[in-house]
Formats: sequence, C-alpha cells, structure tokens
Amino acid sequence: MKLYRTSNGPFVEQDGNYYRVPETSWDALVKHENLQEYLLSVIAKGVAAGDFAAAKILAPIGSQEVWAAGVTYYRSRSARMEESKDAGGGDFYDRVYTADRPELFFKSTPHRAVGPGDQVRIRKDATWSIPEPELTLLVNPRGEIIGYTAGNDMGSRDIEGENPLYLPQAKMYNGSCALGPCVLISRQMLPATTPIRLEIERKGVMEFSAATTLEKFKRDPAQLVEYLFRDNSFPSGTFLMTGTGIVPPDAFALASGDRVRVTIDPIGTLENDVVQAS
Repeated sequence: MKLYRTSNGPFVEQDGNYYRVPETSWDALVKHENLQEYLLSVIAKGVAAGDFAAAKILAPIGSQEVWAAGVTYYRSRSARMEESKDAGGGDFYDRVYTADRPELFFKSTPHRAVGPGDQVRIRKDATWSIPEPELTLLVNPRGEIIGYTAGNDMGSRDIEGENPLYLPQAKMYNGSCALGPCVLISRQMLPATTPIRLEIERKGVMEFSAATTLEKFKRDPAQLVEYLFRDNSFPSGTFLMTGTGIVPPDAFALASGDRVRVTIDPIGTLENDVVQAS
C-alpha cells in the first residue's frame, strides 16, 4: 500500500488502483493513531479515482524535518575515510562505524526538500558533488516507523573531505534533499534482499549505474530511531535517511544537466534533474 502526496491531495494506491484520501492534511495523516488501518478503511469504502494521473506528484512531506544517519554501510565508511584522510578525520568514520552510538545529523527542512521531477542542486562553491541513494524512514510523533520512501541525500564530498566539521555546509542547502515518489506504508522492515539502485544519466548516456541491497546495511532502523528520539521531540513526525551503500567513484562529480534516478523496490523510482546553484 502506497501513499502519495499530490497537487490534487493525497491518494492511496493498492493493486494498481488509486483512492482519494479524505484527510487532506499530510501532517494529520502522519500523526494518525493507526495510519495503516485508516488507509485500508479508505480503500474498503472508496471507489477507485480516475484523476490521479492528472495530478503532479509532490514530495511526501508536510511539516516534518528530515534527519540522516551516516556511515551505516561499509562502502560509505571506506569512502569517508579516504576523502578525509588528508584532514586527519579518517579515523572518525572507522570509529563511528563500529560504535554503538550512530552518526545522526540534521539534513533538511521541508522547504529545502524536493519531490520527483523537481531539481536537486549542487553547491556553487563545491567541485565534487554526488547523490546518495538512501532508504528513508517515515516516523510518527510516537517514534514508530510507519513507512518507507526513497531518498537522495545530495552532498559535496570535497567540502566534507576538507574538514569533517564542514558537514553541515556539505549536506544542508537548498535542493540537497529529494524524497518520493510515495511512502510505502508498512510497520514491517523491508527484506534484506531489497535492491537499491542509483543511475546517473548525462546528455542521454548512462554515466554511472550501481546497485546494492539492504543486506549491506549495518544498523537496525529501530535503533537509529531510538537514538534520534532521545531528548528530541517531533510533533509532526520526521523522516530519517538511513545512509548509503553506493558511492560513485572518486573521479566522478555531478554536473548541471545530469539526471539522477534512485530506485528502491517496491517503493518505486525517484528521478530528479541536477542544476548548479547560481
């Protein structure tokens, strides 16, 4: 069961049929006492809507903050150690990879996040920017994982690699976060065999393509959420990006005009064009 936020309001999809959701407030949906049961009741009582195709699919976010976890895959650990070794920060990433406490950082406010078909951005003062495909959790105000979406955690590796303390500048800026195309509503964690794919297209040519699975994911999502909610409250719920297992090669850097696709089955494909900030 998939929940979409669109220009025509929210829709829930099941078995290829789309149903209009009476509750139009996205925040109210996230805060619902039992969202899964509510949406099943909408499907049971409703008639399939015919106007979903005419709607623009928006980022599935209302007032929620977006947070992120880092160094949750071995590939991410290795890449971060390599890019920061000259700054003396390589050991930090090795230590957090094996530590009980995860790396968590603030990623985006709603107005900085974009949806499918919108543009993600690369900083004008960066020379080496990449996308990071990430399974992203939707968590309600009570700290319960209620769904999953695809996320693109854009970042500037040259800025972060220069000094780990530059992480906020490397990771948090307008258009640095993409979410969508929907939220897969489920209280069950996706199987370890779930594939995650990243594709980067440049001038109509596939420049980069790679895939991984959740088998490579080191952390327990529930543990990440538990740490995030320690001494933090989220009245409208929150999103939590869970880290990446795919890092484009060192010689690669995004350029304006590139197209990025993040595919997570069974959620779908999040596609965005890249633009250079002016």
